[in-house]
Amino acid sequence: MLPPLFLGLDLSTQQLKASIIDEAENLLYEEFIHFDSDLPHHGTQNGAHYGDREGEVTCPVVVWLEAMDVLFDRLTEKHSVDFGRVLAVSGAAQQHGSVYWNAKGVEVLGKLDKSKGLVDQLEGGFSLERSPLWMDSSTTKECRQLEEAVGGAQNLADRTGSRAYERFTASQIKRLYDYDRPTYDATTRISLISSFVASLFLGKIAPIEIADASGMNLMDITSGKWDRELLEVCGGEALKVKIGEEPVGGGTNLGKVAQWWVERYGFNQVTAEEAQGYTNRAGGTNFVDCIVAPFTGDNPSSIVSLSSPGDAILSLGTSTTLLVSIPPSPDPPLCTTNSHMLAHPTTPGGHIGMLCYKNGDLARKSVRDKHYGGSWERFDLSIKSTSSGNGGYLRFYFPMKEIIPDGVIGEFGFKSGKLVDGEEEDFKPSYSRAICETQLLSIKSRLHHILPHSIGHLHRCIVTGGASANETILHLVADVLDLPVYVAATSASATIGGGLLAQFAWWKATKEGKENKTFEDMREEVGATKNLKKVLDPRKHESEIYDAILPVYEECEANIIELCKSK
Repeated sequence: MLPPLFLGLDLSTQQLKASIIDEAENLLYEEFIHFDSDLPHHGTQNGAHYGDREGEVTCPVVVWLEAMDVLFDRLTEKHSVDFGRVLAVSGAAQQHGSVYWNAKGVEVLGKLDKSKGLVDQLEGGFSLERSPLWMDSSTTKECRQLEEAVGGAQNLADRTGSRAYERFTASQIKRLYDYDRPTYDATTRISLISSFVASLFLGKIAPIEIADASGMNLMDITSGKWDRELLEVCGGEALKVKIGEEPVGGGTNLGKVAQWWVERYGFNQVTAEEAQGYTNRAGGTNFVDCIVAPFTGDNPSSIVSLSSPGDAILSLGTSTTLLVSIPPSPDPPLCTTNSHMLAHPTTPGGHIGMLCYKNGDLARKSVRDKHYGGSWERFDLSIKSTSSGNGGYLRFYFPMKEIIPDGVIGEFGFKSGKLVDGEEEDFKPSYSRAICETQLLSIKSRLHHILPHSIGHLHRCIVTGGASANETILHLVADVLDLPVYVAATSASATIGGGLLAQFAWWKATKEGKENKTFEDMREEVGATKNLKKVLDPRKHESEIYDAILPVYEECEANIIELCKSK
């Protein structure tokens, strides 16, 4: 008997990607559609259209529909995938973006014709032909109105996990409601991009998954339910109907794939012999039809793929992103106006803490180019030739206006906590060490404040992104954060995470007594690992130095915030 397979999709900004794994999490098939190059007739630039209104960034829904058609045709024709073996599907999508269905679209979705593709049937099924994306920054006015409606930015963060952001869904819906009421009224249902893809598989509108719902400014972060007052503020009484049922957890069985997928691509074509085998393996219910699990956001999917509760994921790419998988605790994590708190996709009561910085690798490269002739080798050597703490010298680099702390821009140097003008003449610090230390101390400071004290120390830090190959920087990560450092064996974390969520839904549905078991229980049972490699442990003495520096760092950062406010 051939073993079951699990399909994970990732609809990111620039491409749609599919990964198919088996129960042991082996990656068997992989394929992608790049929107700009594979579908050039839609005229996207890096997967988006840039509108006439300042800050407007959208993507036509038909791009994603056509990408689905082309992707599954390729999987069939190029890879000869036997979709009859795929027993569950889930996935991820770029966060915050929204899709606006009209009545025709909802109706056609439920009766798709196997002889036609998705784009041929669903084009014209949306009240907004172009969906706002996470890059959109056109709703500043709506953000301020939303915060004012609940008593300020901190109150909104306490309720939803984040202050109002232009890219979040609430402000996008509010703008449509306030400025284009006919289009809003013509909208029957509103999906996130993630639940839009799940809806295509179900043949009906899918509920929004709880972690992705956290990135909307519409869900109560404590209860995991829609905040009725915020719904009213953003879209009137009708929004509760348009947004649909309460958010659902990852790994929920939403039902089997729609008949269109069965007839067009051969899903659910399991023989009686194979069905008996799956039943025996499951030790319970005969469950051989392919089921659909909720799709989540790309960051929560990476959490599922790479980490366990108590882990941190640090992405050192163009920007710097930290994700922390926070287990349930009696004292909830702290919500702030410059961090994000999301519900965890597979751990009820758990959370994901998220920090996003603009000035990541590009800032490090600017220091490399200015002081080290463009050489990473010289950049690293400067760090190695100096000691932890850089002789009391801290230097902050914000070439772009930063998110954390919000609104700061420029370069600022401090010696023993005192602001110094320009770069040092008589004292020669390591500027490469300075930028890496201040970037990491910012993360350390915020982790100290947002994590519940009851969970104790984090377990490990998994580093991804371009700088994850730089051992010198990894040493600083380990020492500053006081965590062992691991690196990931795969870059496809969002799609692999989708496949794992699919497997989790199938595992719970087919195993008697497993309905309340955890995602970690499943991975332990199947003997899976997270494909991680441990590379470094923190050095105790060095970590103690950074613990001592932290209060000084925080004073210097507060000084910079006041300086930038006065400009």
